[in-house]
Amino acid sequence: MAQRMAQIVLLIEAESTVARAVSNALRGSDGEPFQVEWVRLLAEGVQRLARDADRPREQAASAIVAVLTDLFLADSGGIGTFEALLRAAPHIPILVLVDPTQEATAKLAVQRGAQEYLLKSGLDHYLLAKTLRSMIERAAIAEALFEEKERAQVTLNSIGDAVMCTDVHGRVTYLNTAAENLTGWKRAEAVGHLIADVFRIVDSTTRHAVENPMEAAVRDNMTVGLTPNCTLIRRDGVEAAIEDSAAPIHDRGGHVTGAVIVFHDVSNTRALSLKMSHQAQHDSLTDLPNRALLNDRLKQAMTLSQRHDKRLAVLFLDLDRFKHINDSLGHVIGDRLLQSVAQRLLSCVRSSDTVSRQGGDEFVILLSEVAHPQDAAIIAEKILQVLGMPHRIGHHDLHITVSIGIATFPEDGNDRETLIQEADFAMYHAKESGRNNCQFFRPEMNVRALERRRVENDLRRAITHAQFELFYQPKVNLRSGTITGAEALIRWHDPQRGLVLPEHFISVAEESGLIVPIGRWALREACSQAVAWQNAGFPGLHIAVNISAAELRSKDFVTCIRGILSDTGLAPACLELELTETFLLQDLTNTVTVLHALKHLGVQLALDDFGTGYSSLSHLQRFPIDILKIDRSFVSELTTNPGAASIVSAVISMGSSLGLVVVAEGVETRDQLVFLQDRTCAEGQGFYFSLAVCGAELTGILARNALPTLPTYGRSNGAAAKA
Repeated sequence: MAQRMAQIVLLIEAESTVARAVSNALRGSDGEPFQVEWVRLLAEGVQRLARDADRPREQAASAIVAVLTDLFLADSGGIGTFEALLRAAPHIPILVLVDPTQEATAKLAVQRGAQEYLLKSGLDHYLLAKTLRSMIERAAIAEALFEEKERAQVTLNSIGDAVMCTDVHGRVTYLNTAAENLTGWKRAEAVGHLIADVFRIVDSTTRHAVENPMEAAVRDNMTVGLTPNCTLIRRDGVEAAIEDSAAPIHDRGGHVTGAVIVFHDVSNTRALSLKMSHQAQHDSLTDLPNRALLNDRLKQAMTLSQRHDKRLAVLFLDLDRFKHINDSLGHVIGDRLLQSVAQRLLSCVRSSDTVSRQGGDEFVILLSEVAHPQDAAIIAEKILQVLGMPHRIGHHDLHITVSIGIATFPEDGNDRETLIQEADFAMYHAKESGRNNCQFFRPEMNVRALERRRVENDLRRAITHAQFELFYQPKVNLRSGTITGAEALIRWHDPQRGLVLPEHFISVAEESGLIVPIGRWALREACSQAVAWQNAGFPGLHIAVNISAAELRSKDFVTCIRGILSDTGLAPACLELELTETFLLQDLTNTVTVLHALKHLGVQLALDDFGTGYSSLSHLQRFPIDILKIDRSFVSELTTNPGAASIVSAVISMGSSLGLVVVAEGVETRDQLVFLQDRTCAEGQGFYFSLAVCGAELTGILARNALPTLPTYGRSNGAAAKA
């Protein structure tokens, strides 16, 4: 394919920086290429134009198609510069470049025949190239109409842009083929009609009629651009977005004889622009407003709230344990769940409110007007209820909960950042309060939120610097008094805080995802310790390790367990994984699959804290559980609360009938022990036998058999209490 020949543009400009800017802008523009010839003086420009004066421009390979000039040069200044160029090349379009202070002179030049003027300070490659091409095209059109009407029609019908001409009275004199297609008018029908009949344009937003640019071009004798966001209504009612400009047509004496407009359909371009604008302000997954659009709407709402003395509220929402779903079921299921959440949130609020996705599983809701803070709490409770219903995603019925923080304006903050941050702090307090609830912001939450962030940062350092240690609490056979195994309990040796118990950092580790690397370290460490005890002459000891929902639902969890058992040499039957009821029910289908895979490995599965969650015999039947652990909250009240005693007795009986090993947690007194023995509870653990101790200390206990002597098994509770 032959290379297109560049169109030559003469630039008359004293400043080299401006010349380089013009050259770079035209060199980088799309469409027909331009070649810039640069001179500094008016005399040099006139001399260059004179070379083409004696020959037709269409026959000259080096013909200049346009002139760009400053009006204030070293050898000429003001309107005289333009008039000299017009005399030298009356048929070449001239574009004036000026500083803002010289704009009045530039406007005078346009009135006397210059095609257009641009400010030097506002040059960019798109505007400059568009203006230059438009004026070259208009000049070609005007010359064609002036010199040869038939030839002009052939030329104009061959170009892609629509061209329309009128006389000085605003009646149509010409349409090219592209204009016929865009307006729906044939040339023979349109000629003689007023331009307003053929060229009907309205503002796309207001739908109001806008001034026709051709009328303005004739009236003001200057180039006029179309109103931005302009829509052309075809004869048959079909609409098209258009843009471009109109210019006056002059006779040889310089008198206005009509106007010409060059326009084109930009419907696709405008639609793409609107789409890009929408995408820049909306979340790509849920199509909810993103952080930027929320900030803009919140700013407007706060302004209106102050003006009308109203309140508004911000709700910060975070899905509880969403990361577990992503880790176990994959991001596709996680994304579809977020889309489901987004739709349900929209159903909970008014059309005047804003539901925004901040990223991940975080959402922010702007309630643009609330009469009382309690109104926000009512909405929050509705959200908790609606989101708590099962989400059917593929073959999964997903049960989720959400934690919500609420901040109100103007009570809790005077700017956007503060208000959202305080709602965020309140949300973390909701998580600390058990999740699946809403909390209003209180000033003391600032301190707690900052402390939580410090804990998270310190936990990351603790993983890197190996600051964790496992302690072990023995599990005892309540008939023989022998140690059957131990539960591994993690401790954190923090340089500033000292020894930190898990209740002070596990929730942070779970929310941040750090529980997975911490949990895997604990699993490997516990299995290694169990093997060490067995090698020291204590065979058959079981090691119990608590497993979080995040660990269980990580895709490679079963593979990880298999690898740790293989690496440490621990028999699978000696490993007990302790799981809580609550998170087992979050995704029943996937949970059952993973648990059966673990059973296939040969590990033991324990249901921890039984009775504190959603206890159900049907769940015990679905899950391949080996061990049932009675929560310490029931054991602690055995001898003081008849209700607790009845529950424990029923659990022991039920577990035995199902063939499960029942373990009582939190045994602290002799009376509790005797009660459990009388009900034939298999095992127990608690302070009565031993505190949680380090591995070396438990080794010593095993060697000395240093646990307390048990009461005689099988006595009545009353007799044992007296012994």
